[in-house]
Amino acid sequence: MMKVHITGTGLFTPTESVSNEELVAAFNSYVENFNAENADDIENGSVEALAPSSVEFIEKASGIKSRFVMNKSGIIDPATMCPRLPERSNDEPSILAEMAVAATHEAMQQAGLESSDIDAVLVACSNLQRAYPAIAVEVQELLGIDGFGFDMNVACSSATFGIQTAYDMIRSGSAGRVLVVNPEICTGHLNFRDRDSHFIFGDVCTAIILEGEDVAGAGRGFEILDTRLITKFSNNIRNNFGFLNRTAPETVGAKDKLFVQEGRKVFREVVPMVAELIEQHLNDNNLQADNLRRMWLHQANRGMNDLIAKKVLGREPSEEEQPTVLDEYANTSSAGSIIAFHKHKADFDPGELGVICSFGAGYSAGSVIVRRLG
Repeated sequence: MMKVHITGTGLFTPTESVSNEELVAAFNSYVENFNAENADDIENGSVEALAPSSVEFIEKASGIKSRFVMNKSGIIDPATMCPRLPERSNDEPSILAEMAVAATHEAMQQAGLESSDIDAVLVACSNLQRAYPAIAVEVQELLGIDGFGFDMNVACSSATFGIQTAYDMIRSGSAGRVLVVNPEICTGHLNFRDRDSHFIFGDVCTAIILEGEDVAGAGRGFEILDTRLITKFSNNIRNNFGFLNRTAPETVGAKDKLFVQEGRKVFREVVPMVAELIEQHLNDNNLQADNLRRMWLHQANRGMNDLIAKKVLGREPSEEEQPTVLDEYANTSSAGSIIAFHKHKADFDPGELGVICSFGAGYSAGSVIVRRLG
């Protein structure tokens, strides 16, 4: 069976960022205005007063300190509290495709490839800008790639599910080189007026290039040793926005049309599921946790990642073994584990092993075991 290599990764980071201090200032201003406007109803008990947020609360709950965003002014305006991204004409590149192209240029440069070398494009992300035409086909057109492309959505696990899809296509012979891109404007589906989640997400795009060994050549990049995917249905992370919303206009603006979660339940249920996935995946490949140089985990919550790594390793992980990028980027959904891989893979020596692992809504989780080639 054809061996598959990851030969290039790319990262597009927005130019604007929002600190916890700025986010808290906007949120607390909104809270003060709401409580003042509803003072009488709050006093008689018909409306519940809103509680302020704090930098300390955010960092203790998540480990997040800032996030990159596609639009800052709308997010930190207490009267708006939503990114403002004007619609583009159908003749202009869509914003997700534009982000994908930027990330892809770096990945192609790293892999030493041109657009004409790539056979397929997968856009794998948590939120797609439109139903059709596929963003992947638009990216393909903008880059001048022959072949085919399609979109896929497995929420925060989209990147690892996309990697396995590309891996399977290359091994079956339907493509020689595949581009997987993960454009995430997570701030677009975040309720910035919800104290429990207003700090969670940021925006970014990552790109990964996979090649069969017959075209990549021996010794290039990271060899994918094996992949493993699991899903288990849960309502604890959900977003009910969709094309049928207009058929029930009375609930179009309801809170569940944005990101909602039962955070404590997610933590309690996902941590053991992901730790068991990695442990079983390693065991099935005759590997032990001690064989791993690094785990590049989904960047959702620092406490969650620390506990997963501790369960897998049987001890407290070091920062080198389980690097964190969410302090700077926040949760970027499918892109998080790929940001970590992109930024923390250059120091690997030939033969060293690592695991790329993402997990999220569904529940879904994906594990990719990789080995650095010489």
